[in-house]
Amino acid sequence: MSNGESALGGIRSALGRPAHEGEGYLIYNGDCLELMKQLPDAQLPLTVTSPPYNIGKEYEKPLSLGEYLDWCESWIRQIHRLTAPRGAFWLNLGYTSIPERAKAIPIPYLLWQRSPFYLLQEIVWHYGAGVAARSSFSPRNEKFLWYVKNPEDYIFNLDAVRDPNIKYPNQKKNGKLKCNQMGKNPSDVWLFPKVTSGKNRASKERMPHPAQFPIAVIERIIKACSNPNDVLLDPFLGSGSLIEAALRNGRKCVGFEVDSQYARLAADRIGKYLRRSKAEVAQGTLFG
Repeated sequence: MSNGESALGGIRSALGRPAHEGEGYLIYNGDCLELMKQLPDAQLPLTVTSPPYNIGKEYEKPLSLGEYLDWCESWIRQIHRLTAPRGAFWLNLGYTSIPERAKAIPIPYLLWQRSPFYLLQEIVWHYGAGVAARSSFSPRNEKFLWYVKNPEDYIFNLDAVRDPNIKYPNQKKNGKLKCNQMGKNPSDVWLFPKVTSGKNRASKERMPHPAQFPIAVIERIIKACSNPNDVLLDPFLGSGSLIEAALRNGRKCVGFEVDSQYARLAADRIGKYLRRSKAEVAQGTLFG
């Protein structure tokens, strides 16, 4: 049994039988705060999540801004407790308004003092299409905050995520190549199209969930900030993007989802991916 399988088994022992499970993943239907409280300290190398934004979506319970920030602080502290010494936490949150103070302020900016993590970097995800504004510039980005537990020692696999699109790959200085032949650092602004909906423009990976991340964004995070066979966590699983991205890249994953319909949706998605993946392997064996 690998370390990842052992860790996944330990989580299953601590939390009991999940609502859905399969090869390399567990999905629990329940409140993430209560579930995280049952897990042991410092076991998880990476958590990636995007919780409700408190902006009136159908899956949210409306809270005052103060209540919402208090709630966020409570689960962030649980994630910090669960994070391994060299581990990381990637947080995505959208925007909110503050009467008489801000039309649209990034929610993570209101949380930075409430987190016990060390804030290493803000990543801007530029997604291309979006709302067409009339009285301001049209919004086209969201923020990811990259937190680590130890700023002096954390997992960062730059070579795994280098951008091979080098403008001058053979340029030299003093007889030596100026750039890394594996590619360049992708920088802190990421250009990935969002998962679109609509009859004629829906993305191929579109699921019936109102807030779905593209696999490409999540893949870059997990390749850079975790290692093969690691067990990853998403306490607000939603459509299950993290689980699929984890399995695609040799990791394992645990997801918590309070809505039973979304938990089932994620499980169906992962089941389809695994069946498709096994069929592709079988076809490759047949014709290889």
